[in-house]
Amino acid sequence: MKSFKILVVLISTIILIHSCQNENPQSNSELSNLDLLRGNIVMCSGNSFGKVSFFLSCNNSVRDTFDLAISLLHSFEYDEAEKAFAKVIDSDPECPMAYWGIAMSLMHHPKFGPGREGFEKGAKVLKEAELLPKTTQEQEFLKAAGAYYDNGWKSTTHLMRAKKMEAKMEVIYKKNVDNKEAAIFYALSLFATANSKDKTYAIQKKAGAILESIFPDQPDHPGIAHYIIHHYDHPELAQLALPTARRYADIAPGSSHAQHMPSHIFTRLGLWDESIESNVNSAAAAKCYAEETEMDGNWHNEIHAMDYLVYAYLQKGDNVKANEQYEHLQTINKVYPGKSSPYNFSAIPVRMVLENRQWAKAARLKHHATEHQWDQRPWEIALLHFAKALGASHIGDVNSAEKELAILQSLHQKLVDKKDTYRSNQVLIQVKASEAWILFAKGKQNEALALMEEAATLEEMTGKHPITPGEVLPAPELLGDMLLAMNKPMQALETYEVNLKGHPNRFNGIYGAAIAAKSIGDKEKTRLYFERLQELAKGINSDRAELKEANQFLIQI
Repeated sequence: MKSFKILVVLISTIILIHSCQNENPQSNSELSNLDLLRGNIVMCSGNSFGKVSFFLSCNNSVRDTFDLAISLLHSFEYDEAEKAFAKVIDSDPECPMAYWGIAMSLMHHPKFGPGREGFEKGAKVLKEAELLPKTTQEQEFLKAAGAYYDNGWKSTTHLMRAKKMEAKMEVIYKKNVDNKEAAIFYALSLFATANSKDKTYAIQKKAGAILESIFPDQPDHPGIAHYIIHHYDHPELAQLALPTARRYADIAPGSSHAQHMPSHIFTRLGLWDESIESNVNSAAAAKCYAEETEMDGNWHNEIHAMDYLVYAYLQKGDNVKANEQYEHLQTINKVYPGKSSPYNFSAIPVRMVLENRQWAKAARLKHHATEHQWDQRPWEIALLHFAKALGASHIGDVNSAEKELAILQSLHQKLVDKKDTYRSNQVLIQVKASEAWILFAKGKQNEALALMEEAATLEEMTGKHPITPGEVLPAPELLGDMLLAMNKPMQALETYEVNLKGHPNRFNGIYGAAIAAKSIGDKEKTRLYFERLQELAKGINSDRAELKEANQFLIQI
């Protein structure tokens, strides 16, 4: 009997110790060393982030928090997702999928990946998860994430890591047909590795079909809607995502990114009013988030939304609204986390002058004074020098234009040396277009035209970057402008019309088509395009000279 009492006391003591460990997980020094983001999960205005239900072998008490974390992750709210997963770990340190969630949150945007610090932190988190008991499916998910973090920071590129993870996720997807989250995360892994140069869009269509097949059963799932939009974010596919784009913002009203993401599709289709509404809401949500987190500076989601807003306003001929965004940008010089904002800081002022064909202003542009080191941002700062080269060549200042061309060429070489193929090609388009207009200014029209055609072809093959609503001036549109200037209106009209298929409802594209049609005496097409220009600016008191010309023509016929 005495032995039995001793045994009971011993068991009770073990249970008590284990219980205390669960209540105070920070006593685990390894967990403390992970330096996870913690604190209140910011949900602006109490809005939701959609509905998900993921399998879980952890304590039932953490299920709601875990599902919230997954919802945040699906809308790229990475910091808040990490805090939510950390909250799960603090309540249940032996929940393996919470560690997986931290690692997934630290990957950040699937096309770009984390920085070195995030990568190393994610690898440490997964190492901790290896020590925990787990189900077969949990083990598979952890190994898929581990495939991304294996082999160290320097030895592999983001794309190489993403492809390893995609291969693991494909196995999970095919093996667990009833696991909808497996299908959704597999589709996300396909987005990370899909090649936008493949104009058949085979991978994007494959992922889109997977997501669309499960959307009817989970109409409030943020990840399904989000990833459909990403996969169909191409001119040839955008129409397929329009119903989803109009749904996503309502699914996750608390997410700035969810408010913004539909505008990728609206922009592709030239639906400027819907794009504006989307990004006004996104910027407001971003400001709310910055305020509630007491952020030192502005959140990068706000700057990103502003670029899309400026682009949309300019396509409506609304310089007043576009300038309001530009003036607001001048008050901002610190952004968190700042990874993507240098592009927006460079693009917005460039758009303002180039879209308005203010060539003298373009030639005098200066970079925005921020905390960013522009000499380390060759792709972003190239936009400024491209604008200056175009501006100088159009006002006949060939010497200045050639200086800007030399800078562009050096920036292109920097990106080539870094083996950044995509961005180097983007700058190469600018190099060719700048040189073309310099040659045109020198009177070498045939050489100029050949180079401008090369730039337009390369741009069509390259495609736009996900961070931007569109090129600061599409190369085919510039080609149309050159053909018009060379008194080749028939060719110019054909060029503008082809470009408008991939860039619908662009203000300058429609105006160029109208002028080209007028030059060849096609009154019906001139009327059609000038009416489209009027429709773009409906309800706006615009000062654009192009609209005055359209109004005068339409009054006379």
